[in-house]
Amino acid sequence: MATIYLIGSLRNPEVPKVAQALRAEGHEVFDEWFSAGPEADDWWQRYEMDRGHSYLQALDAYPAWHTFNYDHCHLGRMDVGVLMTPAGKSAHLEFGYMIGKGKRGYVLLDKIPDRWDVMLRFANGVYDDLGPLLNILRT
Repeated sequence: MATIYLIGSLRNPEVPKVAQALRAEGHEVFDEWFSAGPEADDWWQRYEMDRGHSYLQALDAYPAWHTFNYDHCHLGRMDVGVLMTPAGKSAHLEFGYMIGKGKRGYVLLDKIPDRWDVMLRFANGVYDDLGPLLNILRT
């Protein structure tokens, strides 16, 4: 079985459901980042701005380093990345990092996007349904 970093948006309520489906297949799944809640990034930004910090200062402050190191640790220990859409910039950077490290990466689309992107070809597979993705992860 695979160790999977489930990559996605804090605002996507489907993340825990997909994580559970992957666990039911016997995979180890890292989705604990989701516990920060849908407004975590907004609260961090507000907190740093209230402290008078610019974006660049906030990126170099302890809260950002702590979160980065937490995610980076788990990105490094997992064999497979599964990017769930919709997802933002951070998710796509995490996915690209895993692919760049030579790890397998798959994209699970929530729907066919209005604006198509050929760079999904970097993924080992792109799926619009969980079933086929589960099948490929069994091999």
